[in-house]
Amino acid sequence: MSAVKSSEHLRLAEAGTTNAGTDVFGPMYSRSMTNKNVRVKDRKLRANIKRTDQKYKDAIRAAKSTEFLLQEDAGFLEAEGMEKTYKFSQAELKKHVDVTTASKGFELKLEHFGPYEIDYTRNGRKLLLGGRKGHVAAFDFREGTLDTELHVNETIRDVKYLHNDQYFAVAQKKYVYIYDKSGTEIHCLKKHIEVTNMEFLPYHFLLATVGNAGWLKYQDVSTGDQVCELRTKMGPTTSLAQNQYNAIIHLGHTNGTVSLWAPSTSTPLVRILSHKGPVRAISVDRGGHYMATSGADGQLKIWDVRMYKEVHAYYTPTPSTALDISDRGLLAVSWGPHVTIWKDALRTKQKSPYMTHLNPGATVNDVRFCPFDDLLGFGHDEGFTSLIVPGAGEPNFDALEVNPYETLQQRREGEVHSLLNKLKPEMIALDPTFIGNVDPRAPEERRQALVLETTDETDKKIGKADAKLQPKAKMRGKNSALRKYLRKKSKNVIDERKLRVEVALEREKKMRQDNLKRRKGLPVEERKLGPALARFGK
Repeated sequence: MSAVKSSEHLRLAEAGTTNAGTDVFGPMYSRSMTNKNVRVKDRKLRANIKRTDQKYKDAIRAAKSTEFLLQEDAGFLEAEGMEKTYKFSQAELKKHVDVTTASKGFELKLEHFGPYEIDYTRNGRKLLLGGRKGHVAAFDFREGTLDTELHVNETIRDVKYLHNDQYFAVAQKKYVYIYDKSGTEIHCLKKHIEVTNMEFLPYHFLLATVGNAGWLKYQDVSTGDQVCELRTKMGPTTSLAQNQYNAIIHLGHTNGTVSLWAPSTSTPLVRILSHKGPVRAISVDRGGHYMATSGADGQLKIWDVRMYKEVHAYYTPTPSTALDISDRGLLAVSWGPHVTIWKDALRTKQKSPYMTHLNPGATVNDVRFCPFDDLLGFGHDEGFTSLIVPGAGEPNFDALEVNPYETLQQRREGEVHSLLNKLKPEMIALDPTFIGNVDPRAPEERRQALVLETTDETDKKIGKADAKLQPKAKMRGKNSALRKYLRKKSKNVIDERKLRVEVALEREKKMRQDNLKRRKGLPVEERKLGPALARFGK
C-alpha cells in the first residue's frame, strides 16, 4: 500500500505538483521558477541559475523517493473507556512490552553520592552520571558494560558528553575537567571557574559554560582555544539550555529573565521577563519553535521563540527543578519526588498529564529523554532511574548524521567528517538561514546602505557626534590607530572592514579641512541633502 502511494507521489513529483495542486519542490525552488520569465543577459549567470534550480529539483525528488523507507511510527499510550494514561505504572508497562524494552527500565541505587546529574550521548547509546559528592560513571546501559568509574573527591555540579562517547566534561568544585573514555584526565580548563551548567554545540565543537560569576564562556574543544567570554551583568546564572535549531544559548537568571546569547555579540540578542522569581530550568524543543521555563514562583510557562510571546502557563505544586523536551514533543517536568510527562503541551494547553511517576523519599534533580528511544532518565538523591515512555523517541534516524548502531569504523569516519565540516562561531545567529542567501537589492542600494552603516559605526567608535566633534587643526600622524590598521593589511587585500576604515579616514580629513576653512573665514561647501530629500532642496 505504501509502495503504491510512494510511486504515485513520485510520478506527481516529476510533474512538479501534487493532488492538492501544491508545489512539492519547496518554496526555494518555487521562487526560482517564478522568476524564469525574467531575462538574464549574462549567459554564464543564466546557466548557473538553471544548474542550481536543477540541483534543488533533484535533491527534493531524492528526498521524496526515500519516504517509503521510513516504516517506523511513534506509538503512544491509548486509554479505553474511563481509563487514564497517567494511571499506568511502570510495572504494568513492562508486562506488555518486549523483553528488550522492558530491560531498559531500571533503577540504580546510589544512596551515598547523590543527587545525580545525567547526560546521554547524541546517539543515545551511552549514559553519564555525576554525583554531587564526587562520583562519576560512564557506561552502556543497553549492554550493561561499564566504560569508567571514578571518584574525584570534590563537588560535582554538572556533567556533559562532548561530540561522542570518547570524551566528557565534568564541572567540579572550581574548574572544569575533560576526561577520556577510560577516566583519564586530559585537560583542566582553569579559565572556567565555579561552573554550574554546561552545554555542548556539536556542529561548532564549542563547550559553553556558565557559573556563579555570571560569565558565559565558549571553549573550542577541537583546538583547545577559548573563543570568547561574555559578561551577562545579571548575577549568578541558575539554568542554561541550547536551541538545537540555531545553536543559540538560553540563560535563566535570578531576576526572572531569560536571555539569548551568541558568541559574536557582547550583549544579549533577546531578553524576556519570564518569571517573578529565579528561573529554575529551561528547555527548547528540537525545531527551535517553543521554549519551556520554570521559575521559583511555581509557574511553568511555554513560550513561542519565533515571536517571543507566552503561549500558555501551568502551575506546579512545588517549584520545578528540571525540564526536558523529547524529539517527539513530550515535556518532562520534575517537582519534588514527582516526574510528570505532558503530551502536546507545547501547542495547546492540556488538562491532564500523559504519564506520572513518583519516586518516594528522593527529590528529582535532573531529567533527560534518551535520543531515539522511548526512555526518560532522571537523577535523584538516591541514584538514577530509567522510565519507559511510549512515543518519546524519534523512530526514524539518519545514519549519516547520528547513528545509534554505529561501528568503530563509522564512529572514526564520522568524527573526521564532523571536524572537516565544523562551523565557525561567527555563523551562530537567530536566523541560521541567512547564510548563502542572495541580497536582492540593487548594487547602488547596497553601497548606500554600507555608507550609512559605516557612518553610524564610526560615530559610535569615535564616541563623538558631528555637533560635538572639535578636531585639532593639525593632521593625524602616521601612528594613528586607523592608519596602523591599514598598514597591517596587505595592499592587494580588500575586505569590508578596510573599506569602512578608509571611508572613516576620508570623512575625518574632510571635517578637519572644513573647520580650518571656517577659522580662516573661507567659504565652506555645505553638506548636500541625501537622495531622499534632494528634490525638496531645489
